[in-house]
Formats: sequence, structure tokens, C-alpha cells
Amino acid sequence: MTFRPVKSTSTAQPTMEGAGVHLHRVFGFGDPDESDPFLLLDDFRNDDPALYSKGFPWHPHRGIETITYVLEGKVEHGDSLGNRGLLRRGSVQWMTAGSGILHQEMPKGDVSGRMHGFQLWANLPGAVKMTEPRYQDIQGSDVPEIIDDDGTRVKIIIGKFWGKTGPVDGIAAEPMFVDVSVPPNTRKVLPVDAYSNAFAYVFAGSGSFRDASQPIGVRVEKEFRGEELNIRDMSGNRTLVRFDTGDEISVTTANEGIRFLLISGRPLQEPVAWHGPIVMNTQAELMQAIKELNNGTFIKSRH
Repeated sequence: MTFRPVKSTSTAQPTMEGAGVHLHRVFGFGDPDESDPFLLLDDFRNDDPALYSKGFPWHPHRGIETITYVLEGKVEHGDSLGNRGLLRRGSVQWMTAGSGILHQEMPKGDVSGRMHGFQLWANLPGAVKMTEPRYQDIQGSDVPEIIDDDGTRVKIIIGKFWGKTGPVDGIAAEPMFVDVSVPPNTRKVLPVDAYSNAFAYVFAGSGSFRDASQPIGVRVEKEFRGEELNIRDMSGNRTLVRFDTGDEISVTTANEGIRFLLISGRPLQEPVAWHGPIVMNTQAELMQAIKELNNGTFIKSRH
């Protein structure tokens, strides 16, 4: 077994999408090779309905899959094919846009106005970009959860982890998508497919992913008001941690626990022609998609 060292860390940046939804972009619209096969991850988290209630009105997707995971509140969705649904707390939707779909997503807060969820975009291989659209709506009660002896909790949304398999299936990149909670003062080693790109996104608490030999992170010297301070390098809320190669990651917590998404997928290593929610392999395919969107032939008939 080989531990994956940390390749880079970054902080999710505030941005606005849809009709005025305030969210934090973890990554997206940059170099697609960095997270191949994933293209974008957004953290939409807010306690003020005025900052998210206008939602994401009708918009197109082609050539990708969108994965929505709701932690608090709910999301109403509908599409051009007549599908309607409601994602509640703990629910997951894996939408294969394939040849093209128009849909909308309207977030609603809980009784306290809280809304929290994530949306991840996964690229589709060129051979199946024009496949028929498909939904997999998973209720929170259908997501398996494992509680280890030390109190670590893992919700398995997709992929195999500790002998259990998540409810989402048939995904080309063979991804793993798990929600991990590690209690305070704990070191945990977690398996990751050696042939996949992998990253963690911290959304509660803090911990160190850097060095398994250090009890609470790597010591870093910093200067503050003319004095040198020794601190521990910890990854906290809204931190993206990208890993290098290996088949295990290590996370160590101090006086507070940590909760993070651990996501991996096998890279497609294909060219990317990208314009917003439409992702193809060539500029010609991209221009054709935009032409079809403008002339009303974007949605393909079902066979």
C-alpha cells in the first residue's frame, strides 16, 4: 500500500450562478486535466433564502453527468422530458445528460431556511456523449452508511468502499463518491483506487492529510507581528485537497473532527471542448450543439 501525498490545496471561492444563487466554487472552468474525469464542483450553502431561492431556471446540458447531493433543505427539479422530482435531505441525483436535456433546479430551505448541497459535474467519454438521458434519484435512506470501531462514519453514494457498494451504478469513469466523518483525535487511513484521480473537499471541522507520521499535521513556521509561531498545517472548511498517486489516503484530526467528500474517478484522457454546461470533444461538436440549441433541435427524440 502506498500513501497518496497531497499535490495541492485550495479554497472554494464565492461566486453566483443561476438566477442569483450565492455559492462557493470548489473548482471548475479551469484546466480539465487537473480533475479528469470531473469538471466542476460547487458548494451551495446558505441560511438566507433570498440568496438562493431564485434557483437555477431552465438551462441545457449535453455530454456530461451532474451529481447533486443534498445535506439540508430540498431541491425541486424538472426537465424537458417531463420528469419531475424532489431531492430531500440526504438524497442524491445522478443525471446523465447525454445527448441533451433542458432542466431546472429550484432549492428550498428547511424550516430554519437552511440550504446546503453540492453539485459535481463528471465528463462523459466521447463514445457515449450522445447517449439517451437518464436519471438515478436516490433517497437518503437508500445510501448505505458504515460506522467503524473508532466512530468514523462513511456514507457510500457510488463505488465500493469497505465491502459495501453505493446505489448509483453504470457510470463510465468508475468513480467513488463517499461522505466521510472522522471524530476528534483520530488518524484514519482510507482506500482509493490507484488508477484514479482523487480529491477531498472539507466542509466541516479540520484535519491534516499531509503526513501520516505527524500526530496533528505538518509543523509550519509563520511570522505574526514580528514573532515566529509554530502552527500545524490543517485543512479546514471549504478546502479542496488534491492527491498525488497511491492507493490510500491518511487523515488525522486534532481537537475537532472533520467531514469531507472523498471523490475519485479514472481519467478519460480525451480532448475537451467546453462551453458552460455543454462539454464535447471537438470545437465542431460544440458548435453543432450550440446551433441545435438555437434552432430548437437540441433535444433528441427517444427511441
